[in-house]
Amino acid sequence: MLLEDECHLLWGDTCGRVWGKRNAPLEVPITNARERQTYYGAVNLLTREFHLKAFPAGKGEYTVAYLRWLRERYPDKPIILLWDGASYHRDGQVKALLAEVNDGQAEQAWQLCCLPFAPNAPDQNPVEDIWLQGKNYLRKNFALNKTFAAVKQCFSHFLRQLTFDSVKFSWYAPTPQVI
Repeated sequence: MLLEDECHLLWGDTCGRVWGKRNAPLEVPITNARERQTYYGAVNLLTREFHLKAFPAGKGEYTVAYLRWLRERYPDKPIILLWDGASYHRDGQVKALLAEVNDGQAEQAWQLCCLPFAPNAPDQNPVEDIWLQGKNYLRKNFALNKTFAAVKQCFSHFLRQLTFDSVKFSWYAPTPQVI
């Protein structure tokens, strides 16, 4: 089971609050506030491995590419993916991929099953917490990242090295109970 979400990293995400003299605003130069990078990320509920991949935007075609990439990571295993209700998750290209992959099989035999989190409940998804850790890391290290390319590299490197655990994982994984 994988828990998935997207993050739209903006150049301005590197700027958090900084301390300065009272009543003296600090200016942090942003060369191009429109620079943006979309990341798709899914955490494996069992292993806690985080699967991060960059795309130009959140769109149906990139969602399909990400799903195909995930299937390459788990070639002989069925995937259950929990994600939010983003419009590109319901895109025709995504539906076509699911039909192709599952090819008329009974639901219990599907190789790729996508289930939604509750509507308007980002707090249910631990990947949201992973994005927050990545952005907080960028804010702490904003002085080291002079270009948006450096920001993207710093963000993805941090997330690929991250060992993440969350109480939210227990919401989705069965826990043994003594009877």
